[in-house]
This record gives sequence, structure tokens and C-alpha cells, in this order.
Amino acid sequence: MSITIPKPKSGDYPEYFSNYVNFFNDEIDVIGILEQNELFLSGLIANLDEEKLNWSYQEGKWSIKEIIIHLMDAERIFLTRALRIARNDKVDLPGFDQDDFAPFSGAKTRTKGSILSEYQAVRTNTLEFFKNIDQEALERRGSANGSPHTVAAIAFQIAGHEQHHIKVLQERYL
Repeated sequence: MSITIPKPKSGDYPEYFSNYVNFFNDEIDVIGILEQNELFLSGLIANLDEEKLNWSYQEGKWSIKEIIIHLMDAERIFLTRALRIARNDKVDLPGFDQDDFAPFSGAKTRTKGSILSEYQAVRTNTLEFFKNIDQEALERRGSANGSPHTVAAIAFQIAGHEQHHIKVLQERYL
């Protein structure tokens, strides 16, 4: 089964996600973007040494390892939201604070191999979910952190959030 995920419209997601959704034009293949990002980030992780992966461009900023783990944390949370909304869960799903998560990520003690393996597993899970969802579920609405979300919008949030961090990595870390 192959599905095209339409770009969400205003009102399908909270305004604070508009920067992520608007990384892409109306004709974008969001699944293709997720696959391309996986190739880019997997290559990045594999090709950097531990010293560079633990480096940050400024005191108080996350290391590359912390960014990758943050991406995995956020993707898992977003995908859980997508699953629950797709299955017609009417509960307002909780938000999360990335700054509360980061200090407990264990990034400094993780090897690049373990991060790479986990990143690829998380992405495979996300891709399989979105590749096998039907159109009705994509359009289903739910609530997270007190704001409306469609399942399709969450796919774009995952991809756009990652695009944002890839841009930061390219501009400030590489």
C-alpha cells in the first residue's frame, strides 16, 4: 500500500508548528523527506568521531548526540500522538518539555553505534506507520497539549522538526 500524505492546512495543527510544516511546499512527498533525512543523519552519525559527536558550538547548547537523541524522543512522542489520534482516541494527549528531557538522555555515555541503531529503528517504525495508514485515519483529528492535530499534520511536524535541526547542524556544527 502506498499513500500520499497531503500537506496539512492551517487549523490542522497548532500555530507553533507552522515553521515546521512550512519547510515544505504543497507537493512534497513527506515520506520521501523522512527517508532522505534518515540517510543524511545516519551518514552523519556514522562519519563523525566521538569527539565531534560530543561537541557543541557554544556552552549550554546541545551536542550532536543530544540533538539526535532529542529528535528520537520527539519523534516517538509525535508518533504516539499520531497512533492514538488515528485510532480515534479522544483524550487530550500531554505535551512535553524538551529541556526537561535533554539532561536525562544519557548522550555522553552513548556510543555512536547505539545512537545510530536506535535512530534507524525509530525511523523505520515511523515510516512503516505512515506508509500503511489509510486516508480516513490521516484526516482524523485529535488533541495534544490542548491543541488540534490531524494525523497527516503530525507526519509533517516530524519531518519539519527534523529539517529544522538538520539546518542547525549544517549551519553551526558541521
